[in-house]
Amino acid sequence: MNSDPRTTKAATLADLDAEIADCFACPRLVAWREEVAATKRASFRDQHYWGRPVPGFGVADAEIGILGLAPAAHGGNRTGRIFTGDRSGDVLFAALHRAGLANQPTSVSADDGLALRHLRVFAAVRCAPPDNKPLPAERDRCAPWLHRELELIRPTLRVVVALGAFAWQAWWPAMTAVYGVRPPVPRPKFGHGAKVSQPGVPDLLGCFHVSQQNTFTGKLTPAMLDDVFTEAKRLAGM
Repeated sequence: MNSDPRTTKAATLADLDAEIADCFACPRLVAWREEVAATKRASFRDQHYWGRPVPGFGVADAEIGILGLAPAAHGGNRTGRIFTGDRSGDVLFAALHRAGLANQPTSVSADDGLALRHLRVFAAVRCAPPDNKPLPAERDRCAPWLHRELELIRPTLRVVVALGAFAWQAWWPAMTAVYGVRPPVPRPKFGHGAKVSQPGVPDLLGCFHVSQQNTFTGKLTPAMLDDVFTEAKRLAGM
């Protein structure tokens, strides 16, 4: 179980979210998130940017978890909610709405009324990184937040959807830290639709990331996303 002093005092998800939002552990990420929040994108110049680590979002008794890479500089780093306010989120939340896991197909701001059902969304790294590429040391320094979040939703969590290879790799140490189960050897490779089932831990599903690069080129289509969430619901017993 997690013994990191930053997370052990977080008895609830609300406590954890507050602790995450006040983290300054990675100097490079702190500098970048604050620089982006100060300079802004021209189309958002009149908006106030969050400019802090972005907590997870969703229900406390989630059967399904979605594990992403990190907040987008002008998405979650602006709105304060993961995948909210960027094109990746547009694709993701539209798919979740089709799957019956979200009450609306769009997510533009933290107060837009979006609600998730049976689901919680979180990231391996909680700050927006330059070029969307966290350093290994930053990933590892941020890992206790993920571990504690998984501990808090462990009683109900049945399946985790890893968006992209980075999230897929982040799952294995988190699984060991929270569930005490070691990864299979050899470690399963990431792939869209890849599935790993082990006794005593949530099933793991791989899904191409909902990045513009993947969705604009057709590497990831709405039908492919629908298939993943249909399978996630099946594995969760829904």
